[in-house]
Amino acid sequence: MDDSPSLSSETQARTAGKGRPTPKRREAQGRRRQPVTAPTNRKDAYKQARERQAAQRVRTREGMLRGDDRYLPARDKGVARKYARDWVDSRRTISQYFLPVSLVLLVVLWTIPMFGGQTGMLFYSYAITILWPAMIVVVAVSSIWVAQRLKKEVAERFPDESLKGVGFYGAMRALQIRRLRFPPPTLLPGGRPVPPKK
Repeated sequence: MDDSPSLSSETQARTAGKGRPTPKRREAQGRRRQPVTAPTNRKDAYKQARERQAAQRVRTREGMLRGDDRYLPARDKGVARKYARDWVDSRRTISQYFLPVSLVLLVVLWTIPMFGGQTGMLFYSYAITILWPAMIVVVAVSSIWVAQRLKKEVAERFPDESLKGVGFYGAMRALQIRRLRFPPPTLLPGGRPVPPKK
């Protein structure tokens, strides 16, 4: 009895998977190897290292500007901190005007003694004794409100996240001038996303 048909079918079954023989290890390793462009001297080595570091800095900076968690410093990482940033950026708070108003007030107070006369000196004394302390009290109350509200909302939304420092983080962000906040805001006041830069 001739069993050649069964042998040929077995051979076909073995080769049907790839349709080619398995390469030897030496050939496979040779294909995987990439040509190595090692520097020929110390100057070239330093140059390559500087180029790698510059490229890494650019990637890191771009990642931080996008708000990518992998590139952010430890104080900005995590979903709780991201929520705190978005919460602050999507609202207008009294404390965000503290620094600009303080700067204007300082300039006015510096120039009044030189050109203000009697009325100017009266305003100067009122500003120092009443206006400035009142501003500080209002900003302190606003910051406490932001911190407490943020802690409460983060606890409700992310029960497994640590609340340590979240309120203070949000309050400090609310004090900063919007254009100088880092990572940059991703939301406009009102909650709309920031349009991409052209």
